[in-house]
Amino acid sequence: MKSQVVLCFAMLMFLILNGCNTDQSNAKGEKLYLDQEPPGLTPKIFAPGLVSINERFESTISFSPDLREVYFEAKGEGDASQIYFSKLEGDSWTPIERANFTKGHKLEEMHPFVSPDGTRLYFTAFDSTFSDERIWVVNKLEKNWSNATLLESTINDDKVFFANHGKNRNLYYFNLSDFKTYAATYRDGRFIDPQEVLISWGHHAFVSPNDDYLLVTARNTEEENRQDNDIYVYFKTKEGNWSDAINLGASVNSTFSEKTPTISPDGKYLFFGRDERAIEPGLADIYWVSTEVIESLRPK
Repeated sequence: MKSQVVLCFAMLMFLILNGCNTDQSNAKGEKLYLDQEPPGLTPKIFAPGLVSINERFESTISFSPDLREVYFEAKGEGDASQIYFSKLEGDSWTPIERANFTKGHKLEEMHPFVSPDGTRLYFTAFDSTFSDERIWVVNKLEKNWSNATLLESTINDDKVFFANHGKNRNLYYFNLSDFKTYAATYRDGRFIDPQEVLISWGHHAFVSPNDDYLLVTARNTEEENRQDNDIYVYFKTKEGNWSDAINLGASVNSTFSEKTPTISPDGKYLFFGRDERAIEPGLADIYWVSTEVIESLRPK
């Protein structure tokens, strides 16, 4: 009798927990990520017709830590890059709007990144390519963002872009003057003492939420006659260094150029742009895929 009671109790707990997990899965699958069905190990276009639109270039995408806000970069053929956003209010996502953080002070805004604590959004703003790229920031207010300001840091003494950081807050970015990736130490609310990140190659570096791997974009030199960019990963070693670069392989990389990799705040999904202008002019969509494609490459 006692064993039957234990068995019934175990079955009841299984049903309750399974029901809870199903609800949680539905909430994440149906409401977050713009109501999109999550991908598996094969990349799929993210939010076609909403974010990824034909005859438009879409690139860097970032989510708030609660996944209820999304920011991404897009532009039409010959247009200036702009940041767009949508928010989950109740059970519905708001219509996608242009953010216009600098209120027209800068011609182009790109590379949005929401900090892991949700209090800041970093982005790149400039007027002319390869001339005045700098990192800007807006701070979270009760219902909106503050006015945009240049990030107060020595990193802005040069041309820089694509800022992001993980849980330890050290800010990664790319220096356009020497084409190298740097990381600035976070201390007392400021980013100081930038140091070159000792990796073999790559640009548009994005550090994982847990600071345990680094994604970069780089030209594929492993195969002959390849001119396109692929995404590579560097894993952090036990000594705190970066491993050799590992190509994410055919599960992610194609014969087109992959670019601007980012990881969702929950660590579950890799997002990246894919430039497919050879197929259809003005087509550069955002794709997403499970980060299991990265974890499968982690050294044992």
